[in-house]
Amino acid sequence: MSTAAFVVAAAGSDVLNVVAAFIGGAVIAGALIWAVQFGMRVMDRELPHPRPEEQPSLPSTGAIREIREMREPDEIPLAERERLMPYQLHHSGTRRGKDQSRRRWLPGSSGSFGSGGLGHT
Repeated sequence: MSTAAFVVAAAGSDVLNVVAAFIGGAVIAGALIWAVQFGMRVMDRELPHPRPEEQPSLPSTGAIREIREMREPDEIPLAERERLMPYQLHHSGTRRGKDQSRRRWLPGSSGSFGSGGLGHT
C-alpha cells in the first residue's frame, strides 16, 4: 500500500469518529431536553405552592420551648408460647415518670465499655 492509501484510510476513520461523536452528543442533548420538558409537565400537574398568607405562623403566645422530662420505661410483656408480633405491642415510653430528677454519672462508678477504665468499684 502506498502512503496515499494510508492517508485516505486515516482520514476515513477520523471522519467516522467525528460523526459518531456528533451523533452521540446529539442523542445526549436530546435526552436532556426531553427530561427537562417531562419535568416541567410533571410540575404543571402538581398543586400550586402555598401563598404567603397560607404559610404557618407562630402562635400568639410566642415560640414553644423544649420541655425535658423523664419518661417511665414501658416493659415488653413476656411471650408465653408464641413470639410477639409488632401489632401486639403498644407505644412505649408514654408515661411521665414519678421521679423527674436526672440520673448523674458518679466518678469511679463505671467506665465506658472497652475503655480500659477501672469499671465498677
